[in-house]
Amino acid sequence: MRLITEPYLSQVSRWPETGRHILAQYDDQSIVVYQAYRPAIGHFAATHGYFGGEFSLDRMSWIKPNFLWMMYRSGWGIKTGQEVILAIWIQRWAFEEMLAQAVHSTFNPEVYLSKNAWHLELKESQVRLQWDPDHDPSGAKLQRRAIQLGLRGKVLANYAKDWILQIEDISDFVQQQRQNINSDCAELITPRETVYPVIDQQTQNKLGLSAWIE
Repeated sequence: MRLITEPYLSQVSRWPETGRHILAQYDDQSIVVYQAYRPAIGHFAATHGYFGGEFSLDRMSWIKPNFLWMMYRSGWGIKTGQEVILAIWIQRWAFEEMLAQAVHSTFNPEVYLSKNAWHLELKESQVRLQWDPDHDPSGAKLQRRAIQLGLRGKVLANYAKDWILQIEDISDFVQQQRQNINSDCAELITPRETVYPVIDQQTQNKLGLSAWIE
């Protein structure tokens, strides 16, 4: 498995407890995002290195850079239609472009001049931004917020084929680690993640990112 992993307990003490932060595994060229699909879609993507076959470009597709947020939403890969968990390496510049284009899924008066202006932007946007409560391995809600991005239109088409560097089926790893969820999670291993730095000030402000110094 290409993902770099680390004991969960070694990482959780380094993560911010509150605020809006993008937790992710990344390097200078790429960032890992996660998706969960039914076998027909997930296996095709992992085999071919892009999304095709039964994958639909006509519906919004959500990506999540935070592993535990993906685990919460997929029930650690046991929810119907989300059995195949994919780790997807995409070009970092493409992720930055998604963030720059993103429009909040709910009205934020600090970002948009009016509800009407926000609604028009949302209608035209190909990237939807959503902040939700993050969750710990057991599913308990945290004060920290986790980001997910909904892609559609040309952005989704580019993501599905052109922006992907590698796709890995990590379903076996997920099921192994699901067995390590208990009261102390002492044996739990998760992908190594740190707070992703968004350099562009305008994008920072639009996302509403919280300040963080490691």
